[in-house]
Amino acid sequence: MSHLAAVGQSGVLARSGQERLAGDEPVRGAVRSERRKALLRQRREELGLSQEDVAARLGISVRAYGNWERGLVKEWNDRKLLSLAQALEMSDRQRFWLFRVLVDRDPPQSWRASEDCRLPEDPAQRDYLRDYAAFMESVPYPSFLVDHRWDVALTNSAFDQLFQSVRPHPTALPDDNFLRFVLFHPDAAAVLEDHEPSWCVPLLAQFAAALAACPDDPGLQGIRQEISHDPFMEAAYRFGVPHWLTAYGSEAARSDGAVLGVRHPDPRWGRARCRFVSESGPLLQEMGFTRFTFVLSAPQGVPAGPPSAGAAAAQQVRPRLRAVPPLAD
Repeated sequence: MSHLAAVGQSGVLARSGQERLAGDEPVRGAVRSERRKALLRQRREELGLSQEDVAARLGISVRAYGNWERGLVKEWNDRKLLSLAQALEMSDRQRFWLFRVLVDRDPPQSWRASEDCRLPEDPAQRDYLRDYAAFMESVPYPSFLVDHRWDVALTNSAFDQLFQSVRPHPTALPDDNFLRFVLFHPDAAAVLEDHEPSWCVPLLAQFAAALAACPDDPGLQGIRQEISHDPFMEAAYRFGVPHWLTAYGSEAARSDGAVLGVRHPDPRWGRARCRFVSESGPLLQEMGFTRFTFVLSAPQGVPAGPPSAGAAAAQQVRPRLRAVPPLAD
Protein backbone atom coordinates (compact mmCIF):
# COMPACT_ATOMS: atom_id res chain seq x y z
CA MET A 1 0.00 0.00 0.00
CA SER A 2 1.37 3.45 -0.86
CA HIS A 3 2.00 6.07 1.80
CA LEU A 4 -0.81 8.22 0.46
CA ALA A 5 -3.14 5.27 0.26
CA ALA A 6 -2.33 4.52 3.88
CA VAL A 7 -3.15 8.09 4.85
CA GLY A 8 -6.41 7.97 2.88
CA GLN A 9 -7.40 4.67 4.42
CA SER A 10 -6.56 6.01 7.85
CA GLY A 11 -8.84 8.97 7.21
CA VAL A 12 -11.72 6.64 6.40
CA LEU A 13 -11.05 4.59 9.51
CA ALA A 14 -10.82 7.70 11.63
CA ARG A 15 -14.17 8.98 10.38
CA SER A 16 -15.85 5.63 10.93
CA GLY A 17 -14.17 5.48 14.33
CA GLN A 18 -16.37 8.33 15.48
CA GLU A 19 -19.26 5.90 15.51
CA ARG A 20 -17.43 3.24 17.55
CA LEU A 21 -17.82 2.68 21.27
CA ALA A 22 -15.30 4.03 23.73
CA GLY A 23 -13.87 0.52 24.06
CA ASP A 24 -12.39 0.86 20.59
CA GLU A 25 -9.76 3.40 21.70
CA PRO A 26 -6.88 0.99 20.85
CA VAL A 27 -8.11 0.87 17.26
CA ARG A 28 -8.22 4.65 16.99
CA GLY A 29 -4.76 4.84 18.56
CA ALA A 30 -3.39 2.45 15.95
CA VAL A 31 -4.94 4.53 13.15
CA ARG A 32 -3.43 7.74 14.51
CA SER A 33 -0.04 6.05 14.77
CA GLU A 34 -0.18 4.99 11.11
CA ARG A 35 -1.15 8.51 10.04
CA ARG A 36 1.81 9.95 11.95
CA LYS A 37 4.23 7.53 10.34
CA ALA A 38 2.89 8.24 6.84
CA LEU A 39 2.99 12.02 7.32
CA LEU A 40 6.59 12.25 8.57
CA ARG A 41 8.06 9.62 6.25
CA GLN A 42 6.33 11.01 3.19
CA ARG A 43 7.39 14.61 3.82
CA ARG A 44 11.01 13.52 4.36
CA GLU A 45 10.98 11.56 1.10
CA GLU A 46 9.43 14.52 -0.76
CA LEU A 47 12.49 16.55 0.21
CA GLY A 48 14.85 13.74 -0.83
CA LEU A 49 16.22 13.49 2.70
CA SER A 50 17.41 10.43 4.62
CA GLN A 51 16.69 9.86 8.29
CA GLU A 52 20.33 10.80 8.90
CA ASP A 53 19.77 14.16 7.16
CA VAL A 54 16.72 15.03 9.26
CA ALA A 55 18.40 13.88 12.47
CA ALA A 56 21.33 16.19 11.70
CA ARG A 57 18.95 19.11 11.16
CA LEU A 58 17.28 18.39 14.49
CA GLY A 59 20.54 17.85 16.34
CA ILE A 60 19.50 14.42 17.61
CA SER A 61 20.68 10.88 16.97
CA VAL A 62 19.50 8.89 13.97
CA ARG A 63 18.00 6.36 16.34
CA ALA A 64 16.03 9.07 18.13
CA TYR A 65 14.63 10.45 14.88
CA GLY A 66 13.81 6.92 13.74
CA ASN A 67 11.69 6.61 16.86
CA TRP A 68 9.94 9.89 16.00
CA GLU A 69 9.09 8.60 12.54
CA ARG A 70 7.90 5.26 13.93
CA GLY A 71 5.63 7.04 16.39
CA LEU A 72 7.59 5.94 19.45
CA VAL A 73 7.34 9.32 21.19
CA LYS A 74 5.95 9.59 24.71
CA GLU A 75 5.03 13.27 24.40
CA TRP A 76 5.01 15.78 21.56
CA ASN A 77 5.65 19.21 23.08
CA ASP A 78 5.45 22.47 21.15
CA ARG A 79 9.23 22.93 20.96
CA LYS A 80 9.70 19.45 19.50
CA LEU A 81 6.94 19.98 16.92
CA LEU A 82 8.31 23.36 15.87
CA SER A 83 11.77 21.88 15.38
CA LEU A 84 10.29 19.05 13.33
CA ALA A 85 8.29 21.43 11.12
CA GLN A 86 11.40 23.51 10.46
CA ALA A 87 13.57 20.47 9.72
CA LEU A 88 11.00 19.18 7.22
CA GLU A 89 10.60 22.64 5.61
CA MET A 90 6.86 22.63 6.19
CA SER A 91 4.59 25.35 4.91
CA ASP A 92 2.05 27.02 7.16
CA ARG A 93 -0.65 24.64 5.96
CA GLN A 94 1.58 21.58 6.36
CA ARG A 95 2.50 22.72 9.87
CA PHE A 96 -1.19 22.99 10.70
CA TRP A 97 -1.79 19.38 9.67
CA LEU A 98 1.34 18.25 11.49
CA PHE A 99 -0.24 19.49 14.71
CA ARG A 100 -3.67 18.11 13.85
CA VAL A 101 -2.32 14.62 13.06
CA LEU A 102 0.27 14.35 15.83
CA VAL A 103 -1.46 16.08 18.75
CA ASP A 104 -5.01 16.74 17.52
CA ARG A 105 -4.92 20.52 17.98
CA ASP A 106 -4.02 23.67 16.09
CA PRO A 107 -0.52 25.17 16.35
CA PRO A 108 -0.16 28.23 18.57
CA GLN A 109 -1.23 31.43 16.85
CA SER A 110 2.21 32.93 17.32
CA TRP A 111 3.76 30.17 15.18
CA ARG A 112 1.56 30.57 12.15
CA ALA A 113 3.54 31.86 9.23
CA SER A 114 2.26 34.79 7.22
CA GLU A 115 1.59 34.71 3.51
CA ASP A 116 4.89 36.58 3.08
CA CYS A 117 6.72 33.26 3.56
CA ARG A 118 5.66 32.34 0.03
CA LEU A 119 7.21 35.45 -1.49
CA PRO A 120 10.81 35.76 -2.74
CA GLU A 121 13.39 37.60 -0.67
CA ASP A 122 14.11 40.25 -3.30
CA PRO A 123 12.07 43.38 -2.33
CA ALA A 124 11.25 44.30 -5.93
CA GLN A 125 10.00 40.80 -6.68
CA ARG A 126 7.95 40.76 -3.47
CA ASP A 127 6.29 44.06 -4.40
CA TYR A 128 5.57 42.77 -7.89
CA LEU A 129 3.96 39.58 -6.59
CA ARG A 130 1.85 41.50 -4.08
CA ASP A 131 0.49 43.61 -6.93
CA TYR A 132 0.13 40.51 -9.08
CA ALA A 133 -1.93 38.90 -6.33
CA ALA A 134 -4.26 41.93 -6.39
CA PHE A 135 -4.50 41.59 -10.17
CA MET A 136 -5.35 37.90 -9.88
CA GLU A 137 -8.04 38.70 -7.32
CA SER A 138 -9.76 40.96 -9.85
CA VAL A 139 -10.21 37.98 -12.23
CA PRO A 140 -13.62 36.26 -11.81
CA TYR A 141 -12.24 32.85 -12.80
CA PRO A 142 -10.14 30.43 -10.73
CA SER A 143 -6.50 31.44 -11.10
CA PHE A 144 -3.30 30.28 -9.41
CA LEU A 145 0.47 30.70 -9.65
CA VAL A 146 2.81 27.69 -9.55
CA ASP A 147 6.50 26.92 -9.88
CA HIS A 148 8.03 24.11 -11.96
CA ARG A 149 7.18 21.58 -9.23
CA TRP A 150 3.50 22.66 -9.24
CA ASP A 151 3.95 24.13 -5.76
CA VAL A 152 1.29 26.84 -5.48
CA ALA A 153 2.51 30.35 -4.61
CA LEU A 154 -0.68 32.40 -5.06
CA THR A 155 -4.39 31.74 -5.55
CA ASN A 156 -7.40 34.00 -5.96
CA SER A 157 -10.80 33.77 -4.26
CA ALA A 158 -12.40 32.10 -7.28
CA PHE A 159 -9.82 29.29 -7.05
CA ASP A 160 -10.48 28.86 -3.34
CA GLN A 161 -14.23 28.73 -4.01
CA LEU A 162 -13.86 26.05 -6.68
CA PHE A 163 -12.00 23.77 -4.25
CA GLN A 164 -13.80 24.77 -1.06
CA SER A 165 -15.37 21.34 -0.57
CA VAL A 166 -12.01 19.51 -0.72
CA ARG A 167 -11.24 17.78 2.57
CA PRO A 168 -7.94 18.17 4.43
CA HIS A 169 -4.97 16.12 3.30
CA PRO A 170 -1.38 16.17 4.62
CA THR A 171 0.37 16.93 1.31
CA ALA A 172 -2.07 16.98 -1.62
CA LEU A 173 -4.20 20.08 -1.14
CA PRO A 174 -4.96 22.08 -4.30
CA ASP A 175 -3.42 25.30 -2.94
CA ASP A 176 -0.30 23.50 -1.74
CA ASN A 177 0.81 21.40 -4.72
CA PHE A 178 -1.62 21.18 -7.61
CA LEU A 179 -0.05 18.13 -9.26
CA ARG A 180 -0.20 16.11 -6.05
CA PHE A 181 -3.82 17.16 -5.62
CA VAL A 182 -4.77 15.94 -9.10
CA LEU A 183 -2.92 12.65 -8.74
CA PHE A 184 -3.46 11.70 -5.11
CA HIS A 185 -6.24 13.55 -3.35
CA PRO A 186 -9.34 11.35 -2.89
CA ASP A 187 -11.61 14.34 -3.60
CA ALA A 188 -9.96 15.34 -6.89
CA ALA A 189 -12.38 13.33 -9.01
CA ALA A 190 -15.32 15.03 -7.31
CA VAL A 191 -14.20 18.42 -8.64
CA LEU A 192 -12.40 17.52 -11.88
CA GLU A 193 -14.59 15.96 -14.61
CA ASP A 194 -13.22 12.85 -16.35
CA HIS A 195 -10.49 12.94 -13.75
CA GLU A 196 -8.24 10.12 -14.93
CA PRO A 197 -8.14 10.58 -18.74
CA SER A 198 -8.56 14.37 -18.88
CA TRP A 199 -6.51 15.50 -15.89
CA CYS A 200 -4.20 12.76 -14.59
CA VAL A 201 -2.69 11.53 -17.84
CA PRO A 202 -1.87 14.98 -19.36
CA LEU A 203 -0.39 16.17 -16.07
CA LEU A 204 1.65 12.98 -15.77
CA ALA A 205 2.98 13.66 -19.28
CA GLN A 206 3.91 17.22 -18.27
CA PHE A 207 5.53 15.90 -15.12
CA ALA A 208 7.59 13.41 -17.15
CA ALA A 209 8.86 16.28 -19.30
CA ALA A 210 9.69 18.40 -16.23
CA LEU A 211 11.56 15.52 -14.58
CA ALA A 212 13.52 14.87 -17.79
CA ALA A 213 14.52 18.54 -17.85
CA CYS A 214 15.48 18.63 -14.13
CA PRO A 215 16.28 15.02 -13.15
CA ASP A 216 18.08 16.02 -9.93
CA ASP A 217 15.36 18.29 -8.57
CA PRO A 218 14.46 16.99 -5.06
CA GLY A 219 10.84 18.14 -5.27
CA LEU A 220 10.23 16.39 -8.59
CA GLN A 221 12.06 13.29 -7.36
CA GLY A 222 9.75 13.26 -4.34
CA ILE A 223 6.69 13.29 -6.58
CA ARG A 224 8.22 10.51 -8.67
CA GLN A 225 8.60 8.44 -5.52
CA GLU A 226 4.97 9.02 -4.61
CA ILE A 227 3.91 7.89 -8.08
CA SER A 228 6.00 4.73 -7.74
CA HIS A 229 4.27 3.93 -4.43
CA ASP A 230 0.83 4.09 -6.05
CA PRO A 231 0.33 1.05 -8.34
CA PHE A 232 -2.35 2.75 -10.45
CA MET A 233 -0.37 5.96 -11.00
CA GLU A 234 2.84 4.01 -11.64
CA ALA A 235 1.13 2.01 -14.37
CA ALA A 236 -0.34 5.18 -15.85
CA TYR A 237 3.07 6.87 -15.77
CA ARG A 238 5.08 4.00 -17.26
CA PHE A 239 2.59 2.63 -19.79
CA GLY A 240 -0.43 4.91 -20.09
CA VAL A 241 1.43 8.14 -20.79
CA PRO A 242 3.64 6.76 -23.64
CA HIS A 243 0.59 5.15 -25.27
CA TRP A 244 -1.40 8.38 -24.90
CA LEU A 245 1.42 10.49 -26.40
CA THR A 246 1.71 8.07 -29.32
CA ALA A 247 -2.02 8.30 -29.96
CA TYR A 248 -2.46 12.06 -29.56
CA GLY A 249 1.01 13.55 -30.00
CA SER A 250 3.19 15.57 -27.63
CA GLU A 251 1.16 18.71 -28.30
CA ALA A 252 -1.78 17.13 -26.46
CA ALA A 253 0.21 17.33 -23.22
CA ARG A 254 0.21 21.12 -23.28
CA SER A 255 -2.02 22.60 -20.62
CA ASP A 256 -2.44 25.95 -22.36
CA GLY A 257 -5.68 25.94 -24.34
CA ALA A 258 -6.91 22.56 -23.10
CA VAL A 259 -10.68 22.37 -22.63
CA LEU A 260 -11.61 20.39 -19.53
CA GLY A 261 -14.56 19.97 -17.21
CA VAL A 262 -15.09 20.79 -13.54
CA ARG A 263 -17.90 20.36 -11.04
CA HIS A 264 -18.25 23.67 -9.27
CA PRO A 265 -19.68 23.58 -5.72
CA ASP A 266 -21.69 26.72 -6.49
CA PRO A 267 -24.94 25.39 -8.04
CA ARG A 268 -25.07 28.49 -10.22
CA TRP A 269 -22.10 27.01 -12.08
CA GLY A 270 -22.57 23.28 -11.51
CA ARG A 271 -20.90 21.19 -14.20
CA ALA A 272 -18.85 23.70 -16.14
CA ARG A 273 -16.56 23.65 -19.12
CA CYS A 274 -13.23 25.36 -18.53
CA ARG A 275 -10.44 26.38 -20.84
CA PHE A 276 -7.01 26.02 -19.23
CA VAL A 277 -5.05 29.21 -19.94
CA SER A 278 -1.39 29.46 -18.93
CA GLU A 279 0.85 32.49 -19.08
CA SER A 280 4.20 33.64 -17.76
CA GLY A 281 5.60 37.08 -18.48
CA PRO A 282 9.31 37.89 -18.27
CA LEU A 283 9.23 38.77 -14.56
CA LEU A 284 7.26 35.64 -13.64
CA GLN A 285 9.66 33.54 -15.73
CA GLU A 286 12.59 35.10 -13.90
CA MET A 287 11.04 33.97 -10.61
CA GLY A 288 10.17 30.54 -12.03
CA PHE A 289 6.39 30.99 -11.90
CA THR A 290 3.56 30.24 -14.32
CA ARG A 291 -0.01 31.38 -13.91
CA PHE A 292 -2.93 29.12 -14.75
CA THR A 293 -6.52 30.25 -15.10
CA PHE A 294 -9.69 28.18 -15.59
CA VAL A 295 -11.96 30.21 -17.86
CA LEU A 296 -15.37 28.79 -16.97
CA SER A 297 -18.48 28.51 -19.12
CA ALA A 298 -21.49 26.21 -19.12
CA PRO A 299 -21.00 23.05 -21.23
CA GLN A 300 -23.22 22.64 -24.27
CA GLY A 301 -26.60 21.22 -23.35
CA VAL A 302 -26.14 21.89 -19.63
CA PRO A 303 -27.82 25.03 -18.26
CA ALA A 304 -25.53 26.98 -15.97
CA GLY A 305 -28.29 28.54 -13.92
CA PRO A 306 -28.07 32.14 -12.72
CA PRO A 307 -24.44 33.25 -13.00
CA SER A 308 -22.46 34.23 -9.94
CA ALA A 309 -21.54 37.87 -9.40
CA GLY A 310 -18.06 37.29 -10.85
CA ALA A 311 -19.40 35.49 -13.89
CA ALA A 312 -22.01 38.19 -14.46
CA ALA A 313 -19.30 40.84 -14.38
CA ALA A 314 -17.26 38.85 -16.89
CA GLN A 315 -20.26 38.56 -19.23
CA GLN A 316 -20.99 42.29 -19.11
CA VAL A 317 -17.54 43.07 -20.49
CA ARG A 318 -17.31 40.94 -23.62
CA PRO A 319 -13.69 40.94 -24.85
CA ARG A 320 -12.94 40.84 -28.56
CA LEU A 321 -9.88 41.07 -30.75
CA ARG A 322 -9.41 44.65 -31.92
CA ALA A 323 -8.09 43.43 -35.27
CA VAL A 324 -11.29 41.46 -35.90
CA PRO A 325 -14.48 43.48 -36.52
CA PRO A 326 -17.48 42.39 -34.46
CA LEU A 327 -20.16 40.36 -36.15
CA ALA A 328 -23.38 42.14 -36.99
CA ASP A 329 -26.34 41.27 -34.75
